[in-house]
Amino acid sequence: MKDIIEVMIADDHILMREGIKQLLEFDGNIRVIAEAGNGSECLEKLKVFHPDVLLLDINMPEINGMEVLKKVKADKVDSKILMLTVHNEVEYLIRALDIGVDGYIMKDSESSELKKAIYMILDGKRYIQPNLIPELNAKLASMDVERDKLRFLTKREKEVLVQVASGMSNKEIAINLDISERTVKNHISNIFKKIDVSDRTQAAVFAIKNNMVKV
Repeated sequence: MKDIIEVMIADDHILMREGIKQLLEFDGNIRVIAEAGNGSECLEKLKVFHPDVLLLDINMPEINGMEVLKKVKADKVDSKILMLTVHNEVEYLIRALDIGVDGYIMKDSESSELKKAIYMILDGKRYIQPNLIPELNAKLASMDVERDKLRFLTKREKEVLVQVASGMSNKEIAINLDISERTVKNHISNIFKKIDVSDRTQAAVFAIKNNMVKV
């Protein structure tokens, strides 16, 4: 690891950036080499400064942090990305992990934890704030159960479910798939049983969660 770690801070609040900079530079091992107040500025400055670590907020003007993360990972930028956010909802964390974030930490963390996260991701490890991990594990387990339900659907049932989730009536589905309305009703009844839902709205939510349809 380098003697001096170079960091860039992307956050739309000036006071937040100044506070983080003071905390990080206090012991002399970390130097903040650039700051950005929005997503567009962040992407432009990354091309110039090439920091070891980018501290990235989610809520930013022009381009939000998730989109910046997606762009940085797609471009295979060498900088490690540490999300520094107010969002403790596990959905944000899962999305960031899916895109490939190196670390995820809350803004109310102590400076020692922030520095620990920086050192860990530079060492090739992934850092997730410890108090977020139990909910993350529970959510991932729940998602696995949902995905398992998909295995029990036939190819035709999946086709019907996609059209149900798209808001089509039984008659429209029957025409699209060239089958009878009675057959459509039977398929829908079987789908409801297999994915454990009781109406079309719940079935649509299931399809959306499992990326069967776009919203």
